[in-house]
Amino acid sequence: MKIRTGKDIRWERPGFDPFPIRDLGFDIFSMSRPLLEAVTRGRVLETLNIGICMRSRVTKLIASHDTMRVEAVRYESEDGPAVTVEADLVVEASGRCGLTLQLLEELSLQKPEETEIGIDQAYASTIVERLDHNADWLGNIVLPSAPTSSRGAFLFPIEKQQWLLSIGGNHGDAPPGDRAAFMDFVKSMRTPTIYDAIRDARPLTDIVRYQLPCSTRRHFERLESFPAGLLAIGDAICRFNPVFGQGMSVAAQEAVILDRLLAEGVPIERLARDFFAAIQDTIATPWAVAVTDFVYPATRGVRPADLAQRLQYGAALTRLAAEDPEVHRLTAEVSQLLKPQAALREPALAARVMSLI
Repeated sequence: MKIRTGKDIRWERPGFDPFPIRDLGFDIFSMSRPLLEAVTRGRVLETLNIGICMRSRVTKLIASHDTMRVEAVRYESEDGPAVTVEADLVVEASGRCGLTLQLLEELSLQKPEETEIGIDQAYASTIVERLDHNADWLGNIVLPSAPTSSRGAFLFPIEKQQWLLSIGGNHGDAPPGDRAAFMDFVKSMRTPTIYDAIRDARPLTDIVRYQLPCSTRRHFERLESFPAGLLAIGDAICRFNPVFGQGMSVAAQEAVILDRLLAEGVPIERLARDFFAAIQDTIATPWAVAVTDFVYPATRGVRPADLAQRLQYGAALTRLAAEDPEVHRLTAEVSQLLKPQAALREPALAARVMSLI
């Protein structure tokens, strides 16, 4: 369903329960994952030169050791022998990037350096009926009281008069899977808003639990050699903490960049180099958000030397956004990846933020 940014979702964050409610002038769409995938699949099937292999898994990338070029993929299905398909271009979109990393090892090529932010994120989701709660919001977000607590919750309106509820914590503070303990976890949030809204709501699905040990960024852009005819995209390049909700949007933006490079006629031999370089600005904004997970002392990884200054700047920017609707809109646009992170450091804005520190 269509929801108005700043108006339909109530944000509760430390010091602002709630954050000022404003119509920020643009919409976002809130839906279940099955609906999103069904619509996407339908659109893909409308393209005549695209085929989908059901219940199949690619098991190997096949490349020439002489030309260092990917020439085919091998996949297995439930109802037949392994099949090899020749290809001019192969794009790995898996989360773990296993096939590409395996191929680099087989070709004795360097693997990309990896930067990790060890957050040990655990979250649990369920769908409940959306009751008439006599409030002026359609959904609610409770942000954690970091660094003392990592507990947060998201309540989003989706199709069929339902709510999608996700709760989570990190570094061992994992939400439980049984309904009573799950509800106790919801009740433990800093504010009672979500608990009060859903305590009498009928559960429509089981509780599903997830874990993410770390956000991971693979630096393909630093490699000197990479097989022609092969690309990685999406989570295979950079996997973010899912609570920030930016992974699929980043993958879509990367796909747009790839489409542009192909339309420009970039040779296959140069495509990977140009693509990995071109997407770095796209990755920079959500990765800067992921770095804020270092606010928790238990987070593993190399902490930025200027972490304290970043956190101070972010807190001051939040206070300014609460006062100024234009700044509020800008922060929302950056969060939704409509504008780059650099927009929050423009000199005039930076001077106003620094005056609050």
